Amino acid sequence: MTESHKAGFVNIVGNPNVGKSTLMNDLVGERISIITSKAQTTRHRIMGIVNAPDYQIVFSDTPGVLKPKYKLQESMLDYSEGALTDADVLLYVTDVVEDPTKNAEFLARVARETVPVLLVINKIDLLRDQSQLEEIVAKWKTLLPAAEIFPTSALEHFNVKSIMDRILELLPESAPYFGKDALTDKPARFFVTEIIREKILLNYQKEVPYSTEVIVEKFDEKEGAIHIMAVVYVERDSQKGILIGKGGAMLKKVGTQARKDIETFFGKRVFLELFVKVEPNWRNRENKLKAFGYIE
Repeated sequence: MTESHKAGFVNIVGNPNVGKSTLMNDLVGERISIITSKAQTTRHRIMGIVNAPDYQIVFSDTPGVLKPKYKLQESMLDYSEGALTDADVLLYVTDVVEDPTKNAEFLARVARETVPVLLVINKIDLLRDQSQLEEIVAKWKTLLPAAEIFPTSALEHFNVKSIMDRILELLPESAPYFGKDALTDKPARFFVTEIIREKILLNYQKEVPYSTEVIVEKFDEKEGAIHIMAVVYVERDSQKGILIGKGGAMLKKVGTQARKDIETFFGKRVFLELFVKVEPNWRNRENKLKAFGYIE
């Protein structure tokens, strides 16, 4: 089988609050294999990988570019500048309200880039008429002459597909950088546990949410649906009673809320089974902390 395969790193840069994360989530969309802010490699803080049989796009969202006021911000700016050097495609995100000359030095560096730059002008839904957009586009053409310009509304999903199509055209031919299946399992489970834990935090008070740990014991993904079995561990019988609620009502509520979010996340129907088990004092037991992935 000698079919060609494309793969590459697409880095998203720009000032804070221009909608980088919204755009990123839209681009990654329902084709998601993994979205995680955990570092997977020394090259990037990887945020999302989109897999298809003939391509793999590694999206990386960077901290918003800002003029550093203290050390932490300096390191964040270093990170954003580092993102310029190792991308196959660069997405520079701006919006219709920000001053294009803000952070002129960073912009000048983007203008000198040799990799393809796609300039995304986000939030065009805020404009009154076409002439306003034409003015903004003209201004950006002088600032980033080599960039391809994409007027977009990430919030309304407008023109996001065009950006995706262009990224796919620009991707270099390459083998995938990450296993196409190996990565989907753990992060998928990780996000399921995060969603369930969030619902527990929303629905219970006092120490109950902080005494819980969620472990996904079954994650069975088929074409149109996912069957998930998860266990919520607590430290005491009294917490188990609170978690389950009268006649199982509370656990059912948590399960329904979590299932809806998980379905949205994966774009598939989800069957979710939740169980509650007592694991006394697990937060102080090294073997349990290892088993739950807190200790290497």
